Amino acid sequence: MPIAGPSRSSDRQPAPERAAGTDACADEPRHRAPAAKPAPSRQSLRGLDWFIFFLADVQTGFGPFIAVYLTTQKWTQAQIGLVLSIGGIVGLIGQMPGGAIIDAAKSERRVAGLAVATIGCCALAYAVWPIFPVVAGAATLHAAASCVLGPAIAAITLGLVGPRGMAERLGRNARFASLGNGVAAALMGTCGYLLSSRAVFLVTFILAFPTLIALSRIREQEIDVARAHGRALREDAEVARLSSLLGLLRQRALLVFALGVFLLQLGNAAMLPLMAGVVTTKSSEWAPMLIAFCIVVPQAIVALTSPSVGAVAQRWGRRPLLMLGFAALAIRGALFAVVHDPVVLVAVQVFDGVTAAVFAVMIPLTVADVAFGSGHFNLAQGIVGTASGIGASLSTGLAGFASDRFGSATAFLGLSGVALTGLIMVALLMPETGQRARRA
Repeated sequence: MPIAGPSRSSDRQPAPERAAGTDACADEPRHRAPAAKPAPSRQSLRGLDWFIFFLADVQTGFGPFIAVYLTTQKWTQAQIGLVLSIGGIVGLIGQMPGGAIIDAAKSERRVAGLAVATIGCCALAYAVWPIFPVVAGAATLHAAASCVLGPAIAAITLGLVGPRGMAERLGRNARFASLGNGVAAALMGTCGYLLSSRAVFLVTFILAFPTLIALSRIREQEIDVARAHGRALREDAEVARLSSLLGLLRQRALLVFALGVFLLQLGNAAMLPLMAGVVTTKSSEWAPMLIAFCIVVPQAIVALTSPSVGAVAQRWGRRPLLMLGFAALAIRGALFAVVHDPVVLVAVQVFDGVTAAVFAVMIPLTVADVAFGSGHFNLAQGIVGTASGIGASLSTGLAGFASDRFGSATAFLGLSGVALTGLIMVALLMPETGQRARRA
């Protein structure tokens, strides 16, 4: 695929002139300007909006609806748990290979399209052949396809808008993903109630088509491949020194950030399920409605605030917002330990919305800051994604053990303590990464 803008121009520029700085030919500013402010078309940006929206719709069908549907098909809880575990394991080990695939791809858009088509076929398989071999295979393929979609979206975004426009664009991405999740949950819940739980997966299959149509609206020629992979322009010597995988892995910022994301998920993943279990034991009648509100409130906060998070990250830098996200998680865990009133529990979920809005933007943005220039932006996303998956996997088990052994209040305080540890680590060890994005 041809590489748009400055990458082509800089390749044609003779080496002595590139090194000459202010003595270079008068044409050089013309080559650098597009790198700072790429101008993707309105069609491509709208296509990305709706691709993210419909993809969130498609992915929502593989949430808690799976357990409900398979239960209606007379599956045992052991069989359901095994299928879910298969998907979880594949999703965990596939994070880094998924990122490496996107880094090696000549067209991120085609890889994303293939992944969406695969997920749509998996949904159809769930609906038509709910037998163990088919469902297990579909769960494996769905998890593998999902491993490339996250890096693909971030790569397409970076390729379209460049590092300077990444912060605000990621905020917009998070808004459309949140809106898609909310709409899909309502649509699929209604279909499951009025029709059957099988209808959820048929709707998921149908939604794959508008997802692919929206993806096709993103113009391939406007996605700068070098930029999408996080490669530096040749004339940027400071960034080009990171152009090896070893150089990327030696960066303290990436390692500290991956550890921070691990602590984030270790403290966050079990919090809502643990709270759901506590309220269900007290009153099983109003528990489903309470949990629904606890899910909707954070989604609304993310939809409303995510674009502002991107703008603020561009002005303030990354570290203050990372600290804010960890602080909100720590406060939420502490409040869950002492609050029992249902209305207040829902109100506490505002802090979940703050954490979700911050990290929905800051995870890909910080990875882009750290990895830009290495050519391994998407592999770096896979490294952080693996840390996230490990933290989430350990969280539920450890919190469940702590709750059974010491009580739910102690478990919530332990999760809050993990978040506080992440806050301290970011404050003391995490360097500010935003300056490089502003210089890129």
